[in-house]
Amino acid sequence: MRVGILISGFGSNMIKLLESCEKKSSSASIGLVFSNNPRADGLKYAHSKGIKTVSIDHKDFKERKLFDEKVNKTLLDNNIDFICNAGFMRIHSEDFVNNWFNRHLNIHPSLLPSFKGLDTHKRALDAGVKFAGCTVHLVRAGVDEGPIISQAATSIRSIDNAESLGSKILKLEHKLYPICLQLFAEKLITVSNDKVSYKAEAIKKLEEFKV
Repeated sequence: MRVGILISGFGSNMIKLLESCEKKSSSASIGLVFSNNPRADGLKYAHSKGIKTVSIDHKDFKERKLFDEKVNKTLLDNNIDFICNAGFMRIHSEDFVNNWFNRHLNIHPSLLPSFKGLDTHKRALDAGVKFAGCTVHLVRAGVDEGPIISQAATSIRSIDNAESLGSKILKLEHKLYPICLQLFAEKLITVSNDKVSYKAEAIKKLEEFKV
């Protein structure tokens, strides 16, 4: 399965996805790293690893739809089968989402459906919740919406601030996202009518991660 990764900045989750796909046991390979930000540091890292990179500045397009059409063509031209957002700070148009329906993952730094959008760690602390975490989900039209593939949680301590909580959650993201991608690459997950079903091996792998 040829994977395209979409980034806007450094892309620490991109690095973990790359590392996962470099393993001999992986059923996925990274075919492209794309960014809407030509100055994204993640592009330099991917290039250093021999991964093809493409950057197209969204500011050069008057409409989001036109930009998304260009992104879609770029992915198809590079024979991409599946895409992963890794800190891609753009909301996709409905047509783009439909083109990659059930072949498009995102990771969000909260336990969805709580705290969609930005500033998730501060909002979790302000709300007084006792657990926070991250969610890997399939992308749908709308902000941080779509069937949940898996989640990972950590407890919130009284001494935590947004920075310390964010650091703990980022470590969970780095572990969970590669696992979820590999489950799709190994065809251990099926999705029908937005209901996610897992084969026994998928459940085992997720449970091992959460122990």
